[in-house]
Amino acid sequence: MPLFILALIVFIIADIVIRFVIKNIQAKKIRKERAAILEESLRVDFSKEAVSLKRAEVPNPKARILCVDDEDIILDSFRKILVLDGYSVDTVNSGPEAINLIKSHHYDFVFTDLKMPEMDGVEVTKIIKNLRPDIDVIIITGYATVETAVDCMKYGAMDYVQKPFTEDELLKFTNNSLIKRQERIRKQLKPRVHITHFEEAEKFSKGEFSIPGGVFISENHTWASVSQDGTVKVGIDDFAKKLIGDIEDIEFPNLGMKVQKGQPLFSIKQNKKRITFGSPLSGQVSKINHELSENLSLLNFTPYEKNWICSIDADNLDTELKDLKIGKSAVNFYQNEIDEYMKFIQDYLKTEKDKKDFDELFIGQLGKLEEKHWHIIVSKFFKRD
Repeated sequence: MPLFILALIVFIIADIVIRFVIKNIQAKKIRKERAAILEESLRVDFSKEAVSLKRAEVPNPKARILCVDDEDIILDSFRKILVLDGYSVDTVNSGPEAINLIKSHHYDFVFTDLKMPEMDGVEVTKIIKNLRPDIDVIIITGYATVETAVDCMKYGAMDYVQKPFTEDELLKFTNNSLIKRQERIRKQLKPRVHITHFEEAEKFSKGEFSIPGGVFISENHTWASVSQDGTVKVGIDDFAKKLIGDIEDIEFPNLGMKVQKGQPLFSIKQNKKRITFGSPLSGQVSKINHELSENLSLLNFTPYEKNWICSIDADNLDTELKDLKIGKSAVNFYQNEIDEYMKFIQDYLKTEKDKKDFDELFIGQLGKLEEKHWHIIVSKFFKRD
């Protein structure tokens, strides 16, 4: 075996070992920090709103949990197991204390024992789901009260966990419940559309669409940014980029080409398919973004600002800009487009499985559609007259 190949193999193995060791060290450090937080929680001062409150808050928690049970041994188990796994946990001994806390604090889950004096788990569930329907309630129950725990689901409880439980059982149950909650929220919430500053436009968050402040959006999903000298940089907007996904090539316009508003300006190519975008304004093509042409992956960070496709010396800015969207009107336009797009998906896809696969937006979704649906979407959203 050649020496350089042997050296390369040794280097790769060493790199893997180093990464593994660093990962283990970081995991141990995080666990040690959480254990310290857990110990500190045992000495929390009594709260006016919940005298039995013990609080363990970790940085960037997986979720915020409130546990209510009249048995301290159960609450101790919840704290020790869940805090070490990255959850922030508050514990109290009674239903009224739990109700007081949810009035002034935000939780993702409330775990409540079913059998408690003063206020049982059924009443706790009813009140929480009335005051804070966004909080998921999980019943802690023994074998003898499983039937009653199931009945609590009629009042909005998410699920129940049966005691006694092992550490692994509680962790698995809680992590699965968190996944269910996140999936439900993703389906309930519309994708967020927001105005950003240019430097913020590069930060991508799943389910979000950005429009930089001061940028005009056309109905064909190109954007236009007007410079002080009257030239206009043009590119594809975030709605188009996220639906298209990876872009294989751009067919740029010719320098000096005269174009009228709505006429073909440039084309995007993906998987042997082409989308031609009309010009948002009339004028003459004065520049081509050669840096973008050499590195199309830049568009994966943001389709705006430095990732413009071409520049136009506009002829009729005063009369044509009023037809473009900016600020709140652009946000409203995006939201309507998202609604129309999702309605189309549900109306045109035939089987329930197909609809389920497309029940939320994801990057590159357009390329996953059948060709006939792809053409309809392109005509409907990117080739408006």
